[in-house]
Amino acid sequence: MTRKKSGAILLTVLCTFSLSSFGMTLSWAGCGITKKAFMAELATAYEKKSGTKIELEGGGATKGIRKISERQVDFSGSCRFRVEKDGISTSLVQFNPVAWDALAVVVHKSNPVESLSLEQLRDVFMGKVTNWSALGGPDQPLELLIRNGKISGVGHTVRKLLFGDETIDFQASESFKSSGPLEEAIEQNPNAIAVTGISSARKRDFKVINLDGREPSIENIKQGDYLLYRPLYIVTNRESENLRAVKSFINFAHSREGREIIRKNGAVPYLEAVWLNNNLQRQWKEARRTDE
Repeated sequence: MTRKKSGAILLTVLCTFSLSSFGMTLSWAGCGITKKAFMAELATAYEKKSGTKIELEGGGATKGIRKISERQVDFSGSCRFRVEKDGISTSLVQFNPVAWDALAVVVHKSNPVESLSLEQLRDVFMGKVTNWSALGGPDQPLELLIRNGKISGVGHTVRKLLFGDETIDFQASESFKSSGPLEEAIEQNPNAIAVTGISSARKRDFKVINLDGREPSIENIKQGDYLLYRPLYIVTNRESENLRAVKSFINFAHSREGREIIRKNGAVPYLEAVWLNNNLQRQWKEARRTDE
């Protein structure tokens, strides 16, 4: 072996040792539901495998999208696709789907209501139902809790899937800046109702209500039988200096180990149900017809 070749091999070994010993740190910001659902566990598993640490910051899909578009973070998480109000460059920011999540209707664990129809849920959001007795519950006021604004991941998706109208106003009792405080409020308020991501909801101490008699189980989501679902994305910037490292993490999320972590947390790996995209487009069209 020549000295030049042996030197190159040594350099490679040293570089690999340095990476595995000290690693690098990537920054991620975005959807709080995605963070709680599986990003934290994916990041921990990936650090053990690669030596790369990932620092996670919640705050919502919109915050994450704007941060990655301005290259304030290495990548971000979003539970909705881009919208015009994001104000981002479409040529630089890419949405990489990694999982499917269901939107779950959640209430206090003491609430006796087991299931709602989509029409009943629409009436709740439009302020047509103000007492739980109209839904088979107790004679108590119904308090709808929602996320701030109209382009949050949950707020945008509910408007699109239930009403086919991204601008519609909801008649809410209270709004919250992120999903975490909203979910905490549901745990404490016997009269409250809200919609959040199922993979996040499973880790809370409240009750998930079925829709049209169907529960947001992994199998029902995967088969398209549960009616409210959406992709969860890892968002990247083409000009990020750590793009190669981020793509390596995305590959890990799609790997057998990554998919198992996603399933364990109540979401469906994207690659195991790619065909759901077609169903999603059909649901949007049906929602628009319902609203007409």
